[in-house]
Amino acid sequence: MSTSVPSNVAGIHPTITPVPQTPPPGDSPAPPGAAPERLASWISDLTALHDLTERLARTSTLRDALHETLRAGAHLIGARRGLIALRPPAPGDREGPTAPDRLTGYGLTPADLGQLETVPPAAAPHTRLLDGAGDGTATELTHPDLAADDTLDPRLRDVARLLGCAAGHAALLTAEPGTSTGTSTSTGTGTAHRLLAAALWLYDEAAEPDQRQRELLTRYLRHAAQHLAHHAALAATRAELATLREGLLPSRLPYLPGVTLAAHHRPRPAGGGGDFYDALALPDGALGLAIGSTAAAGDTGAATVAAVGRLRAGLRAYAVMEGEDPVAVLSDLELLLRLTEPARSATALYGFAEPAAGKLVLASAGHPPPLVVGEHRTEFADTTLSAPLGMLACWEAPSVEIDLAQGETVLLYSAGLLHRTGEPRDRAFARLQSAARAATPRVRADPQALIDHILRALPAGAAAEAGGPYDGREETVLLAARFH
Repeated sequence: MSTSVPSNVAGIHPTITPVPQTPPPGDSPAPPGAAPERLASWISDLTALHDLTERLARTSTLRDALHETLRAGAHLIGARRGLIALRPPAPGDREGPTAPDRLTGYGLTPADLGQLETVPPAAAPHTRLLDGAGDGTATELTHPDLAADDTLDPRLRDVARLLGCAAGHAALLTAEPGTSTGTSTSTGTGTAHRLLAAALWLYDEAAEPDQRQRELLTRYLRHAAQHLAHHAALAATRAELATLREGLLPSRLPYLPGVTLAAHHRPRPAGGGGDFYDALALPDGALGLAIGSTAAAGDTGAATVAAVGRLRAGLRAYAVMEGEDPVAVLSDLELLLRLTEPARSATALYGFAEPAAGKLVLASAGHPPPLVVGEHRTEFADTTLSAPLGMLACWEAPSVEIDLAQGETVLLYSAGLLHRTGEPRDRAFARLQSAARAATPRVRADPQALIDHILRALPAGAAAEAGGPYDGREETVLLAARFH
């Protein structure tokens, strides 16, 4: 039986040294030259394991690591397809080990995985290993001939027949907190939690791995479990950070007579992010609009999220106290930034709007100017050049007053929207203005439709296709207010 499975990504990784199949030693004396042959076999095994673990170490996400583990296991035991059921007690996961298993397939379509999920948990080899992991019993299960084994659940045999699987071998993967086999389990925010997973490899013909193949697979999975635990803990931390980050932004926008609001937030895939926005109902029917961004050298995601929370809370308080004077609001915000985090800078824009009077007073601290979109004009507000907060000994900038006609929309946005184009700043502004000018009257009448139109006109992948620096991982925020 062939023991190598070609890589799904051709031309990226070097060819893996195949694992030769050698018969187990018998009771008869070793023939002359057997020792060199055994030595060559050991070297071949070590080389193959080294190549496989190197490939695993190059994975950057949990999904990639799971797929590589399945691919390597299939190579080691001569299988063609497989799946992993992952049951990690992620940080903050209230369900813990009882959470639903996450399935990742190799050589299996989503429909195939759906069929396998119909097998009762007590009958499927991988779930049997997971459910019995706590009693210290079996760590692997082999079914060399699924069709001929009358002791198996009929549903398992039916699904195996449907998928064209004749045999299967399952193995348990566990990694305890703080253990390491060459791969660190530290995530920067704590130690990796215990990982519990089970892999199942499927053969097209009746077969089973020999003793040597099982030993190689065991050695590889011991290392892979630590690597997967690291990725699982990192993915859980990023998910928690993203949830916390979203919680710091407005859960809903206020409703005020004379104005319609819409917003869009595209977080970074890795969580974190330093952009924030707000819309605040003020006394006498007034409205406060704010947007900003913060970052610092060597920033971690958690530090940025904490800074965003402080800045947004401070800005809301200053808007209530001094909302009619945007310059005073940003001056107070800069003082807060200096006192709490002197090494951090931030850009911010705050506007005090009176929808009934059609007036908007703005002040900017190094933030991109808002875009006014209407029937007769599509132009950027002249917020003048100003430094970000925390960059000068004393921040100062004039305010700008804008008279808004009925039906005009003010669009506030983060720098991430400009970076989507992958072009220099002046050309990025021109593209944004052209996109807004091309909006139909029906689109301009709906602030959410206008945001969607601009995002479609400035696709996130355009910069990468043009060879620009944007890789689709930057945060993007838009806040639109239409006055009527």
